[in-house]
Amino acid sequence: MTNEPRIILAAYSEVGVVCLEELLAQGAHVVGVYTHADDQFEEIWFRSVARVATEAGIPVYTPEDINAPAEIERIRALRPDFLFSFYYRKMIAPEILSIPPMGAYNMHGSLLPRYRGRACVNWAVLKGENETGVTLHVMTPRADAGDIVDQETVPIEFTDTAQDVFWKVRDAARKVISRTWPLLRDGRAQRRPQDETQATKFGRRGPQDGFIDWNAAATEIYNLVRAVTHPFPGAFTYLEGKKLFIWKTAPLKGYGNGKPGEVLDVEPFVVGTGKGALRVDRCQLEGETEMDGPAFAARSLQPGKKLGGNHL
Repeated sequence: MTNEPRIILAAYSEVGVVCLEELLAQGAHVVGVYTHADDQFEEIWFRSVARVATEAGIPVYTPEDINAPAEIERIRALRPDFLFSFYYRKMIAPEILSIPPMGAYNMHGSLLPRYRGRACVNWAVLKGENETGVTLHVMTPRADAGDIVDQETVPIEFTDTAQDVFWKVRDAARKVISRTWPLLRDGRAQRRPQDETQATKFGRRGPQDGFIDWNAAATEIYNLVRAVTHPFPGAFTYLEGKKLFIWKTAPLKGYGNGKPGEVLDVEPFVVGTGKGALRVDRCQLEGETEMDGPAFAARSLQPGKKLGGNHL
C-alpha cells in the first residue's frame, strides 16, 4: 500500500499529457484518468492522455458526461485526495469538486485573471499580446476564478503562431506541476485570490470565427491568421463564391494604398486592408491543395480583383 495521496485526473491534449507524465515521474499515485474520445472531425495534433495512462496501468474513463450520477459515484468510490483538471474540456460539477479532501485544481493556459474562458492561447495571439503563460488555480463552481497557486510566464514573439505558443505553454505547465506538486502533497502550497478588476474572459472559437474582415488593419489580420493557422481551422476569405484559406501572411509597411480586400499585386501576393497592406505567403482555395501565395495569385488573380464576402 502506498502512503501517497490518491489523485484523479481529468485531462486532455498535450498539457494533459505532460502534467500526467510529471506527476508519474514524481511518484504520484494516480488512481484514475478521465479524458475525451478524439473527435473525428478535429485535427488531432497532440498526444493521447489515454495512451499514456493505459501504458502506466491507470484506469481510463471517457464518459460523455463526467457529471452524470454514475460517474460521480465512481469518483467517490475511487476515494481521491486530489482532483486535477489539465485541459479537460468540460466544466466539472461542484458535487465532484467537493469530493477530494485535499482540493481540486485546474491548469489554465493564461496568466489569470486575464483570458479566462476557452481558446485562451489563440485569443492571446489574436489580440497581439507579447506574453501569456499558465496558471494552476483552485477549482470553483465559477470557471477560472479560484485562488491562484502558481503561474509561469512565456513570451509571445511577433512571428509565433498559436501552436508555437502552445508548445511554450505546455512546457510551462510541466514546470508548474514539477514545483507545486510536492507543496500540494505536503499541504504547504500557498494561494492568493485573483484580482477581479483585472479579469477578462473570452469564449469558444469555431471555424466560422476565422472569417477575415479586410477593413481591419493589416496587423490585426496578420494576428488572426497566425492565431488560427495549422493545426487550427484557419482564416479565410472568399473568391468568386469559394472559400480561400489564408495560412501565412506578413504585414507590409510603405506599400501603396488600396481598398480593403483589393489585390494590389500578385508577385508577391499583396492585399489591401483598412490600414496598410498584407502579403499572403501561403493560401488554399477550397477543394484544392495549399500553395505558395505568389503561385496561386499568378494563376488565379490580377491586380484590382476583390476578395471578401461570399457573394463576391
